[in-house]
Amino acid sequence: MNILSIIFIAFGLAMDAFAVSITSGIIIKNLKIKNALKISFYFGGFQALMPLIGWAIASKFRNYIIIFDHWIAFIFLGLIGGKMIYEAITSKEDKATFNPLKDTVLLFLAIATSIDALIVGISFALLKVFIIEAISIIGLITFVISFVGVLIGKKCGELLKKRAEITGGIVLILIGTKTLIEHLIQ
Repeated sequence: MNILSIIFIAFGLAMDAFAVSITSGIIIKNLKIKNALKISFYFGGFQALMPLIGWAIASKFRNYIIIFDHWIAFIFLGLIGGKMIYEAITSKEDKATFNPLKDTVLLFLAIATSIDALIVGISFALLKVFIIEAISIIGLITFVISFVGVLIGKKCGELLKKRAEITGGIVLILIGTKTLIEHLIQ
């Protein structure tokens, strides 16, 4: 597999992280560059880590992972999105709202948006792709796209104001649902 193919794969894998990054940028009040970097490191790091894990366990567990990977993404994104919507609807000004900067929230989001990368790692092992080069490209592209996504979200958030959390929750639920549907109709 050539570098151009890996770059295209990286962009495809990064799209869910991009959408979630935009959502995070919408939600975060007083966004700082360090916040965008934190989100980008989580998403870029997991997009690089998951293919490595997939590559490492390719021959033994491939059939088991493919059976339920889409359900994990659907459940994680659905729960987080539902929580965002619930908190936006029931929240009072003094109450804490959904915080995409919390490490546990970012961990679940990063895992949910990188499940497909695990499967890509499995295919990399079967195709004998040089894994270090591949995960470096995937991680870097996802990092950059996520960073830009957070900044775009910040601009959109200024327009949406109070509806930002509800919009973000809906986006996460839709991404999870899309992932589930794509895998169920294959």
